[in-house]
Amino acid sequence: MNDRKLYLKMKERVLEQMDFNRELSDGEVVECIEKELSRADKTEILSFEKRKTNSRNMFYSFRKFGILQELLEDEEVTEIMVNGAEKIFYEKKGELYSYGRHFADQEELEDLIQTICAGANRMVNEASPIVDARLPEGSRVNIVLKPLSLDGSAVSIRKFSQKPMSMEKLLEYQSLSKEIVEFLEKLVKAGYNIFVSGGTGTGKTTFLNALSQFIPREERVITIEDSAELQLNGILNLVRLETRQAGFEGVTPIGIRDLIRTALRMRADRLIVGECRGAEAVDLLSANNTGHSGSLGTGHANSAKDMLSRLETMVLMGMDIPIWAVRGQILSGIDVIIHLGRLRDKSRKLLEIAELSGMEDGEIVLNSLYQFKEAGEKEGRIQGIWVKTGELLHREKWENAGFGI
Repeated sequence: MNDRKLYLKMKERVLEQMDFNRELSDGEVVECIEKELSRADKTEILSFEKRKTNSRNMFYSFRKFGILQELLEDEEVTEIMVNGAEKIFYEKKGELYSYGRHFADQEELEDLIQTICAGANRMVNEASPIVDARLPEGSRVNIVLKPLSLDGSAVSIRKFSQKPMSMEKLLEYQSLSKEIVEFLEKLVKAGYNIFVSGGTGTGKTTFLNALSQFIPREERVITIEDSAELQLNGILNLVRLETRQAGFEGVTPIGIRDLIRTALRMRADRLIVGECRGAEAVDLLSANNTGHSGSLGTGHANSAKDMLSRLETMVLMGMDIPIWAVRGQILSGIDVIIHLGRLRDKSRKLLEIAELSGMEDGEIVLNSLYQFKEAGEKEGRIQGIWVKTGELLHREKWENAGFGI
């Protein structure tokens, strides 16, 4: 009997031994597994290493996340990609690798998918084959079932550090300069509405976590996300809201827009929207324009200027108004855009801070305040400095916070 068939047979026998009328402890599950391995030893020759591997894999499949558990426990792994039962890849220190292991079969992969969704109170099936969820420790999960994913169900897991990111850590990683940290601290404390832009994997959520350490502790903060990922630093009066998808019979979906409108009735000092992807930009801008200073949000874009175009598109998805009115809403609702990037050496850096300074010929004008300038490479790492490229023009909030002229 080959290894895979033997493993599946042993796993089936372990399941037969289990008493599902009560909650089994981890110790009892291990006991059932060891009992089956001892029985198998009498008919099949199992090496110590093979026995250890089978025992671990079975326990993980019953109690954790199967063969992915090892990758989930590795703190250096930042992304896990499952392309069907046979192909698993992962990202470690910015590099992609093929995982040397795979699921026993498609059924084992489907079982894991259902385990993930059940733990996140989500539903995925043929009627709803795409779902976003999160693992208990906060990792973000996207699932696309077969046959939409032609080569087998696809699972993408974006891991987040268990320790919330701080500005001190970003300085250590050389993601920005000390001068910029001091400037950002004053912007947040003064209540500027800040929008963080960047491409996929540039660290927008991580940066938002770090920015949050500057929010005064006495303020009430409400976060709004599709899947809760933010790990805010030191905020005592914190309410975390998460969307709800449709799927279960009688369950009404609740989206970002619903949560923003609800948050406005919850006496929030600041709103933090994990990511704007569509019409919810209308509600965020409306909130910012009705007294919620110091709000934070993120969005996908390739530059600060591109983020303005994306915001225009998102607003128009939610309401039919002239473009000049859209731009007026953006100009009133957002004070500063921070753009992040991932360079060719895989490092993540703050590339630009730009202020929305006004309108000229019907277009929003950006006043660039800081930019990252490359200065060559050393041992495969990009070298550079952050250059101050302008002065903050709108200083009312700055001066009201007592930071002087």
